[in-house]
Amino acid sequence: MQISRRKFIILSFLGITGFIFLDAFWIETYLVNWSRHDIRKDRSPYIKLIQLTDLHIREIKAYHGWIARRIKREKPDLLCFTGDSINHPRQLDLLEQFLKMIPTEIPKVVIMGNKEYDGKMSHEDYRELFGKYNGKLLVNETFLYEKGDRRLNITGIDDFLNGTPDYAKAVTGADPSIETVVLNHCPEYRDTIDLLNKKLKIPIKLVLCGHTHGGQIQFFGKEFYKPGGSGRYLNGWYESDESRMYVSKGVGTSYLPIRFGARAEAPIFYL
Repeated sequence: MQISRRKFIILSFLGITGFIFLDAFWIETYLVNWSRHDIRKDRSPYIKLIQLTDLHIREIKAYHGWIARRIKREKPDLLCFTGDSINHPRQLDLLEQFLKMIPTEIPKVVIMGNKEYDGKMSHEDYRELFGKYNGKLLVNETFLYEKGDRRLNITGIDDFLNGTPDYAKAVTGADPSIETVVLNHCPEYRDTIDLLNKKLKIPIKLVLCGHTHGGQIQFFGKEFYKPGGSGRYLNGWYESDESRMYVSKGVGTSYLPIRFGARAEAPIFYL
């Protein structure tokens, strides 16, 4: 049976529209991309780190279970939450439901994002909650992570937009003889980190950021919208003389529950 040109155009339009709808509202939003990044200088034993950022948990959905099961299979040495896990204290129970799905034996490190501060989230609530699940909140401070004979400084920076970020204070307790991983929600503050580090001389291995959602909607690599605090950064790798930074597109969504050209991700790093 022949199809007229008009019907062919209509059916093609409906098919393309349907695919875009499926991609934006389901594939890119809920099928998380587990990108892998090996940044070792050689093939020495690694520390495996997974970054979760911008979860924005408003309800527990099936894909939160998928994420937790994938984390369990990956068996990371460290799980880093780099801000905007939830938007309001009333969602603490939801965050706890998610944390219960993840093996407690996996150490967890968390920093605050702008949405936690917008929602009046307290440091005490986060310390108490994450503390029950082998987690630690860092607010302009550093702790020493050890695995076998490997040692890393893990430095957490307070939120750039609504907190009081202070890189110099944060690395006060850092061992300058070992490499440092910096957790920093808003990538714009990375410029300040680089400036201060010219004098402080901390050996920064990696800066992990989120916040941008990769624009959440991109067309040909150009974002539809980028929140304040993003600076000149969108997603992916950025290198300078002082640091190497990765900006994750994050897991959740803000405002509109869709993604296009900016698929949700949970990057895995081998250090």
